[in-house]
Amino acid sequence: MKSLREYLWFETANRVDFVNISSQVQEIVDRSGIKEGLCLVNAMHITASVFINDDESGLHRDFKIWLEKLAPHEPISQYAHNGYEDNADAHLKRQVMGREVVVAVTEGKLDFGPWEQIFYGEFDGRRKKRVLVKVIGD
Repeated sequence: MKSLREYLWFETANRVDFVNISSQVQEIVDRSGIKEGLCLVNAMHITASVFINDDESGLHRDFKIWLEKLAPHEPISQYAHNGYEDNADAHLKRQVMGREVVVAVTEGKLDFGPWEQIFYGEFDGRRKKRVLVKVIGD
């Protein structure tokens, strides 16, 4: 069995943002030379997420509105964590959207269902963060 580990780095201009990283992850799968296996994609920060969904701008807008209703950023005084920072809402949003995804690799390609894409979700942007991509298999 072979494996390859690489990192993707992000620093979004917006506090909340979604970035389609499917092609970057596929490039790592290509470099790995693995034809059959699994690809783990993991947000390495507690205020960021990795998830799979449709790459449709209306849906992304809906996610942002829905998440803000679930865990509004302001007033920041509503959260005990904000005694340390002002990003408690980002931690909660990450919890809802998830930490990581695992995608099958079949014949050297990410084995997606219809419309599926991998996204990096940022909930406390404007600073550099990383995503782990680990491909294992043969």
